[in-house]
Amino acid sequence: MSDTLTTQPHSTAAAPLVEVNGIEVIYNHVILVLKGVSLSVPQGRIVALLGGNGAGKTTTLRAISNLLKGERGEVTKGGITLEGQRIENLSPAELVKRGVVQVMEGRHCFAHLTIEENLLTGSYTRSDRGEIAANLEKVYNYFPRLKTRRTSQAAYTSGGEQQMCAIGRALMSNPRMVLLDEPSMGLAPQIVDEVFHIVKDLNTKEGTTFLLAEQNTNMALKYADYGYIMESGRIVMDGEAQSLANNEDVKEFYLGVGGGERKSFKDVKSYKRRKRWLA
Repeated sequence: MSDTLTTQPHSTAAAPLVEVNGIEVIYNHVILVLKGVSLSVPQGRIVALLGGNGAGKTTTLRAISNLLKGERGEVTKGGITLEGQRIENLSPAELVKRGVVQVMEGRHCFAHLTIEENLLTGSYTRSDRGEIAANLEKVYNYFPRLKTRRTSQAAYTSGGEQQMCAIGRALMSNPRMVLLDEPSMGLAPQIVDEVFHIVKDLNTKEGTTFLLAEQNTNMALKYADYGYIMESGRIVMDGEAQSLANNEDVKEFYLGVGGGERKSFKDVKSYKRRKRWLA
């Protein structure tokens, strides 16, 4: 992989499902969070959005799913397209109907509802009872643990089960694309591996496209096809997942190999490396 910074969306045989073109996002009319972010998510692929806490990953997902308004944020420059059509003015509900669903970080479940009741809330855009029943059975096939706990209140299930429930709820709408925010957060390594394995399974068997924001770079690159690395609201590098995993700078700053305690490109003392990454 070249050391030259790549800013253009990657070329691929798969057509882009979602494209983000040079967007800026401002919160509360004054706080600039995203600065010229561009990325492409091809149909049927898993794309990872990587970076530390506060890099802008969640804001990028919310810009795509149009959940920014609830956080007093807005896209002020650039554009976002779904199969070539602009979507910035669509409501989150309209996007769900078009097949784009976000699973927010923090394993959001309705604590007082059972697992099955939580899952059924994800089918609110569907009216065919047969389709809803089939989708529920499909979710249980991918998450057999949820079927075992289907009558349990979500508040009394484990963190892993709640994360599976949140993903399963998104699947109840038959999405074409899932925006998955920090799926590994707060979970034991074994559960993280299980969740990512199911994501890969859904991608392979159902053709579901995923854009996942993740701090666990090693795990994300293991399962993704392509990756973008963010810092301070900008894309600082992108490439095929395997290439990123083998890149020396990525190893140093994000995979914990040879970098000591240094976690940010901003801390690099070498002028040449600073220029290469941050110019």
